[in-house]
Amino acid sequence: MDMTHQDILNAIRIKMKEAGVDAYIIPSSDPHMSEYVPDRYKCIQFASGFSGSAGTLVITQDFAGLWADFRYFEQAAQQLAGSGYELVKLKVQHTPEYIAWLGEMLAEGSVVAFDYQLMSMVLGEEIKIALATHHIDIRHLDLMDEIWENRPALPTDPAVLLPEKDCGETFKSKLSALRVALKEHQAGVHVISSLDDLAWLFNIRGNDVSYNPVVLCYALITTNEVTLYLNHQKLAAADVSLLAERGVKLKGYHEISSDIQQLEDCTILLDGKRTSYQFLTQLSSTVGVIRETNPVVLLKSIKNAVEIENIRAAMISDGVALTRFFKWLEENIGKIKITEWSASQKVKEFRELGKTFAGISFASIAGYGPNAALPHYAPDEINPLELLPQGLFLLDSGGHYFYGTTDITRTVPLGETTEEEKMDYTLVLSAMIFGSAAKFPKGTRGYQIDGICRQQLWQQGINYGHGTGHGVGYYLNVHEGPQNIGPSNAAVSIDPGMLTSIEPGIYRPGKHGVRIENLVLTVTGETTRFGEFLQFETVTMAYIDTSIIQAEWLLPEQINWLNTYNQMVYDQLKPALTEEEALWLAEKCKAI
Repeated sequence: MDMTHQDILNAIRIKMKEAGVDAYIIPSSDPHMSEYVPDRYKCIQFASGFSGSAGTLVITQDFAGLWADFRYFEQAAQQLAGSGYELVKLKVQHTPEYIAWLGEMLAEGSVVAFDYQLMSMVLGEEIKIALATHHIDIRHLDLMDEIWENRPALPTDPAVLLPEKDCGETFKSKLSALRVALKEHQAGVHVISSLDDLAWLFNIRGNDVSYNPVVLCYALITTNEVTLYLNHQKLAAADVSLLAERGVKLKGYHEISSDIQQLEDCTILLDGKRTSYQFLTQLSSTVGVIRETNPVVLLKSIKNAVEIENIRAAMISDGVALTRFFKWLEENIGKIKITEWSASQKVKEFRELGKTFAGISFASIAGYGPNAALPHYAPDEINPLELLPQGLFLLDSGGHYFYGTTDITRTVPLGETTEEEKMDYTLVLSAMIFGSAAKFPKGTRGYQIDGICRQQLWQQGINYGHGTGHGVGYYLNVHEGPQNIGPSNAAVSIDPGMLTSIEPGIYRPGKHGVRIENLVLTVTGETTRFGEFLQFETVTMAYIDTSIIQAEWLLPEQINWLNTYNQMVYDQLKPALTEEEALWLAEKCKAI
């Protein structure tokens, strides 16, 4: 008989007692600190039933809780029922509030354990330092491997080296830029664990993680050697030969640990947010550690000319798919049964018709009515909500293409809408246009642009609880740093070549939600006596619905921006559409 989650919790507590552990922490990450993880590392879902992508389980002998943020309150409450776990609501998103709780609840001399592989350096050190003030020790312990029968193995899907002509830069050039950065940091050794950074550096792609075209691997780079750690069988013989020609030594995936332990008398650069705490604990005392962001993160964020050209092509393919989906939706709503789930599958089907489609870039957020008020809502496949010919439908979705990654949100009316829905739609559109049309001095940071986007909402006493934008990869992760557009003062400017989303929203619980999202490319603008200015080029190519806009709430220049954008969408997509589809889109793109 399969173990229930209560059974698993009991088994964990027995193992804890045997090991002399008073509290056990289970994070939602893998050894690479990934947003999405292979099945083998879905430890929280195995232990508790909670399937959200972010959260932390903390278990003691008399309490078990899931610390999660507002995005998952409703989902967690449902999935944790009967599991033995309680939902602990985070007050501040992305903060480890459970650390203070452990310090208050545990007695001096207690032991807290967790799998050091699955905790970042930054978080591992924070836990150690904070608990030490309460005279509480930490210990490495992987209880999942002891309890999880038939635990999924690591994926064995093939990997491939991309043609360098399609990447716009050779591995040799990228490696040279990385080594220049390491020299500036006075580091002779660098370990890279983050999968998207490795994919970009080596021009390699795979299918080891849902939604992210990456390969499970590590790299150890010195001033004169490069070692790539991965399952050799993933690569074709020709790619193995290519890597050898490029001076890359191949080793087994798990050999990274022993090589790290053998390092001596050197200085290593480690990215605290993207490197596991285990690696830090394995270093010899003769190794000096420089804690800095992996230089590849910034290098990767600046798209080159080839990447930009291919991204624009991917946006057209995506726009064609979305045009066909929204045409299908409009023509069939109220005539056939359409649910949030079937709609999310239908848009995937339209994307799959594209010759360069390579997979979806994240699980689609398809919310109708009140469900659209949940920013990270996932439609229920088992009991799907039916769409009716009234109210608003929000679709946040994206795809991977050869070569480019998309992320787009559109909110559309399915029939009669309320005055409040029309007003909210118009205000969100206004915020998105304000951001998209912004011109700003070189060196401007994301929080400054965030304020530009929110200003009209703030004037109405309205705000939203998520960031306004994130970086997007080149046929890579849909969420990419280092740049973001949000309230926090991230010390990263929005530089030319960066691909970033702009996605403001309004969410009214129990009623409706509105979000409109485009991807923008930062480009150079004019240079004046006051300095160099930058601006955005909108690269997403999908019409914005104008049928419920309250035009009096938009400035003339915003209306002009909208009309120009929709006309550009029509002009770009028309050659790839049938005559019937083009006529339908022309009507949608009419100037207001």
